[in-house]
Amino acid sequence: MADFQIAPSILSADFARLGEEVDNVLKSGADIVHFDVMDNHYVPNLTIGPLVCEALRNHGVTADIDVHMMVKPVDRIIPDFAAAGATYITFHPEASEHIDRSLGLIRELGCKSGLVFNPATPLSHLDYVMDKVDMILLMSVNPGFGGQSFIPATLDKLRAARKMIDESGYDIRLEIDGGVKVNNIKEIAEAGADTFVAGSAIFNARDENDANDYDTVLKAFREQLAQVK
Repeated sequence: MADFQIAPSILSADFARLGEEVDNVLKSGADIVHFDVMDNHYVPNLTIGPLVCEALRNHGVTADIDVHMMVKPVDRIIPDFAAAGATYITFHPEASEHIDRSLGLIRELGCKSGLVFNPATPLSHLDYVMDKVDMILLMSVNPGFGGQSFIPATLDKLRAARKMIDESGYDIRLEIDGGVKVNNIKEIAEAGADTFVAGSAIFNARDENDANDYDTVLKAFREQLAQVK
């Protein structure tokens, strides 16, 4: 079975107690902490920066931190996130004047690099940089806001990306972000994804006492993934 990893997006967490939220979701079985970095320029929203990443590391978070940069330009902010403790730094090809250079910069700073593809962005941006990519992230919603529904056409795009990875021979993770739920994660995995970003599906989960219930939803995700052939 594939090495499936679940990456809760802290965009949906309670920022007043972020360290505690991240501790609890990791304790419940999540693998990666996913950062949605928005600049109110490349996307119409404004979220968090390197100081939050650094604060979580100082808090004691040792899990991989997956920084998805929805910012333009990208090169100026890459060193800040590398210094703050990011594991992965991914960006959109439309946001970089020189994709190869930006990918190289991320790796030079000791992080794993990746490209992010919006629903209508072609995978052809990967053609000449597969050797510099550790993560391919497909957006299954349009970037900028949480809580959107999964775009079904992304399944075909996942299959195409999985074929590119398998034929390349490189060790590249294939991540999906947007509208991932218990009722579709199995189908998404069968299309080729091995890393799953989920925000509201995890952080908004509640038990009968209206308390956070990360254990139940993460267990349900794992049960679905265990059925993947």
